[in-house]
Amino acid sequence: MEYRYAISFVLEAHLPFVREYNKEDLLSEAGEEGRFFECVSETLLPLLEVMHRLEADHVHFRIGLAISPLLCHMLSDEHLQKKYLYYMDKQIEFGQKELERTADNSELNKLSQFYYNQTVDRRITFTEKYEKNILKAFDYFRRRGKLEILATCATHAFLPFLSHNAESLQAQTETPASGYRRHFGSPQGFWLPCLGWTPAIEPYLKAYNYTYTIIESHGLLFGKPTPEKGCFYPVKTPDGTFVLARDLRAVNDIEKAAADESYRNNNKDAGYELPAEIISSFLSADGERRRTGYKYWSRIENGQSAIYNPKAASDKVIEHTRTFLESTIARLEEAAKHMNEIPISLFANSADFFGRFWHEGPQFIEGLFRMASDYRDIKFVCPSEYIFKQEISSFQTVSPEFSSGGNNGYAETWLDVSNDWIYRHLNRAMERMTELAERFPDDTGLKERALNQAAREILLAQSSDWPSLLFRQDSTEFARNNAENALRNFTTIYEALGSNYISTEWLTNLERRHNVFPDINYRVFRRKK
Repeated sequence: MEYRYAISFVLEAHLPFVREYNKEDLLSEAGEEGRFFECVSETLLPLLEVMHRLEADHVHFRIGLAISPLLCHMLSDEHLQKKYLYYMDKQIEFGQKELERTADNSELNKLSQFYYNQTVDRRITFTEKYEKNILKAFDYFRRRGKLEILATCATHAFLPFLSHNAESLQAQTETPASGYRRHFGSPQGFWLPCLGWTPAIEPYLKAYNYTYTIIESHGLLFGKPTPEKGCFYPVKTPDGTFVLARDLRAVNDIEKAAADESYRNNNKDAGYELPAEIISSFLSADGERRRTGYKYWSRIENGQSAIYNPKAASDKVIEHTRTFLESTIARLEEAAKHMNEIPISLFANSADFFGRFWHEGPQFIEGLFRMASDYRDIKFVCPSEYIFKQEISSFQTVSPEFSSGGNNGYAETWLDVSNDWIYRHLNRAMERMTELAERFPDDTGLKERALNQAAREILLAQSSDWPSLLFRQDSTEFARNNAENALRNFTTIYEALGSNYISTEWLTNLERRHNVFPDINYRVFRRKK
């Protein structure tokens, strides 16, 4: 036997649709697009560099990565690529000024130099090493068997809330399929946004040839019948889809470790602290401050902020990595006493947690794989690799219960007083979209363009990001505007098709702004016969 215990590390890379198109000012930086810029600089590029270093040193690693179709689109969008480079140039220019400003403070100056060099290196990496094509860089590791790509639905919809509308479930599943095939072949795993599971999803996973999915631990533990091997072994649904449960204890262990006071405070950015005249290039037209990427402080220590110490933080990463591995192995060892198969601990979380939210996260990932090579009894595996090595007769047939990874494990994140107004409008719009697809089955030209755009607007309105942001009171105006605009745009198209008049100029502008899924076919919303 090669190993006694298996660990699977799966990350979800997703952002809400933050692309803004301003024809007059191509490089005007929108505040919400900063999410995308930071995701590229602080999460995706560091993750790729970790994988390159591990491969160069012949360190065994396996990572699962679910990349949402919206993020795939934004990474491939030339307009956003130009804005990203402009953003990095502003960071470099700001860094040069910071080196001068902090010349009399050796600690701050050392950090300024580090951030400046890092930004220059990442710009070169993005433009020259990866030729602005991060998706191709990830596919390199997929083809080498180091990375397993998981598909997910079109716009990160909370699928249990679409389960009453078969056409929407169909559209969310089928629309991104061609894009995944183009970038990554045919993924075997399907990532449920927010780990939102309901039995109505199961037939669509089977129909589109997805082998497995991942759910929250209580969704499996409360399944029928009760899984005999708990959360440490996959089950099979009645339709034959394999289901793995997230190891919530592993997630909690890492999140607790990431809160250590030695780590960098990602919320204290120079853009919020320095006088406006110093950070002028990171001010919006109305004076709103934005992040510069230059962050000099660690987490709060004894009620006071301390200057960030990268060496002390790196030492803590080593300590927390070892603690995490030993804790996980201990749980797997205990589980192995009650089963004949090799138990698995599946860690699943947002990729942005490792970088954009936890600066030392990429160091943790790299240290995890390097340290694991010292433990002979464990092996990191991708979910499909693990499933296919088990005896088919060992999988118990279980119907998991409705569950999610949201607040308290069910649906309150996406349905409370902050966001419930969305659904009465969304449900009506979904019914109307199917009505349009049935009424105009064979249209071409301008009318087909309008119908395809109507489909895009419905998919964008279905995004779980808008109710989630409203629930967390994070960028509430942005979230409300996006939900309302998508629904308003759809209604405008619906009424225009009813009156048989469509403004070509208006439609063209909308197609430029909401340009997701260029190959979309509105007929995906037709009822199945």
